[in-house]
Amino acid sequence: MESLICVDAGTTNTRVWLTAGDRLVARREVPVGARDTACDGGNGRLRAALREAVEDLLRARPGDVPVPGCVAAAGMITSPQGLLEVPHVEAPASLNALAAAARPRHFPDIAEQPFVLVPGVRTTANGTTAEDVMRGEETLGLGLLRQGLLPAGGALLNLGSHWKLVRTDAAGRIAGSLTTLSGEMIQAVRSQTVLASALPAGPLADPDLDAVAEGMSEARRSGLPRALFRVRLLELAGRSTAMGRLSYVVGAFIATDLDGLRAAGALPPGTALTITGGEKVGGAWAAVLSREGHPTRSLTTGEAESGFLAGLRAVMEARG
Repeated sequence: MESLICVDAGTTNTRVWLTAGDRLVARREVPVGARDTACDGGNGRLRAALREAVEDLLRARPGDVPVPGCVAAAGMITSPQGLLEVPHVEAPASLNALAAAARPRHFPDIAEQPFVLVPGVRTTANGTTAEDVMRGEETLGLGLLRQGLLPAGGALLNLGSHWKLVRTDAAGRIAGSLTTLSGEMIQAVRSQTVLASALPAGPLADPDLDAVAEGMSEARRSGLPRALFRVRLLELAGRSTAMGRLSYVVGAFIATDLDGLRAAGALPPGTALTITGGEKVGGAWAAVLSREGHPTRSLTTGEAESGFLAGLRAVMEARG
């Protein structure tokens, strides 16, 4: 039974796991990511957080789990704001292509074990495809394909700081992606605009699907900026709850992104989708997509985590 340290460095958070085969032994999460490196002008905080997380995991290692020989890492850790920039692989990208392009490196100030850094995937613009990039979602997608939670030819909709649609092809390759800033923009609307008083501080509870539909309709009728201002009008009229208004905001962004995906040709009718991240926002997306004829599967946070780890293991196995 081989053990492995796995890393997913994102924009705002970094997750680190100790695994033994398919078994999750321990995990740590630290609120440090690529955004901090960009703001700091250096990756010192990221390196220190990784070192502390790895040390904690090794201290928590049970006696029946061997010392890991390697750290497998994907996500923003391979960006210029990570530990080492690893060039993207061009889509369509297979598991073997990602494994071949992964970079081994040793960072002795972080861990004794060598790192294997998995590249992201770049979608090159052509007559029918928009330019895009991803780091981390390709690993999640490959893991979900391996687990049977994402059908070959289907798409992964990952909802985090960025909302990203990852397409796969019939051969089980990562065919491309399309990304928006909607996750960050919703957070900015909630904290940095006049709408802050109209919206709840916490996460979205079970979405009000009527309010989601209202937000979608308004965004399509009058545009996203006007639809957002109407949240202020709803508050002044006293005809809605704070959570209902948040559902309305989510609906406005869903309509904008969904229409954009269709205009770009990234979401053909009937495409099957697996949805991860932002479970309650994902529930709103699932309801909308199901109503519009898309088979959907919504995964829990734990299932998505398992899929990412499966993707890292698959890359390591493909490297031999």
